[in-house]
Amino acid sequence: MDDQDVQRIARDWISDLDLSNIRNDLTAYIKKANARLHVDDLGSGQSGTTVTIKGKTHITVNSGEPDERQRFTICHEIAHIVLGLPSRHELVPQWGYVKRDQNEVFCDTFAAELLMPWQQFQTVIRDIDEPSLAAIQQLTQEFKTSYPAACSRFSQFAPFPCAFVTMESGRIRYAARSTTLRQIGAKIPSKSPIPDASIAARLRAMEKNGTEQDTVEQDIWFDDWEAGLDLTELARHYAKTDTTVSLIWFSEEEAPRVEVDRFGSRIIEDEGLSELTGELSFSKRSRRR
Repeated sequence: MDDQDVQRIARDWISDLDLSNIRNDLTAYIKKANARLHVDDLGSGQSGTTVTIKGKTHITVNSGEPDERQRFTICHEIAHIVLGLPSRHELVPQWGYVKRDQNEVFCDTFAAELLMPWQQFQTVIRDIDEPSLAAIQQLTQEFKTSYPAACSRFSQFAPFPCAFVTMESGRIRYAARSTTLRQIGAKIPSKSPIPDASIAARLRAMEKNGTEQDTVEQDIWFDDWEAGLDLTELARHYAKTDTTVSLIWFSEEEAPRVEVDRFGSRIIEDEGLSELTGELSFSKRSRRR
């Protein structure tokens, strides 16, 4: 199973439900999961639990967390039920991405599909000509979800080259890319340090919460990339958890002209045969991007 499988399962699971009021009320999901919802003080560090008693599933969420976090937890716990995946919350803090169990990552993907149903989400972002802090905040308000969740979802549906990058402790952990960005073979290496020239690195160096948008060069983010092209970066840093997120994008007109193979890798053109000189040479031929 991969992320695409999880998305397909989630979309099938909600396909027969009335989602007209789902942005305000998750009851339709709770009923379909044959669960009961409880809101209780679980203390710090625990967002929710799911237990089955006499054949009935009980989902408990932490009353001490914000409403958007409670909504995400409900959908995440429903994902465990629908996908039949055991919970591994205890292995790493839920705000952390590094070393998270794959079951938890799949359940996050499922939860995003429930919180921001793809048809509704696509309809809303059609009116967004270009990303901005105001546009992302609009999405968080309309779908009652967190800023990172809205950014990640936006990057997947954006009709232009776009990515949402999650960074922890100064290193890149995950990048969600739009279809257009994948098609041109843009790859953001995971586990690598945050690019020094990025807005994300600038914010993290301040060691305090902050949000900033500016223009940077494309090749600081992408592997084996053409120099001299710009993109826009909207970065936010959370000092308490040393987590940084960046939404990066550019227009298709600002993309390098490249070819990719069926695996999404860029095709490197060969310079061709050099002019014959009568001398034998066994050195490697040069290559260009």
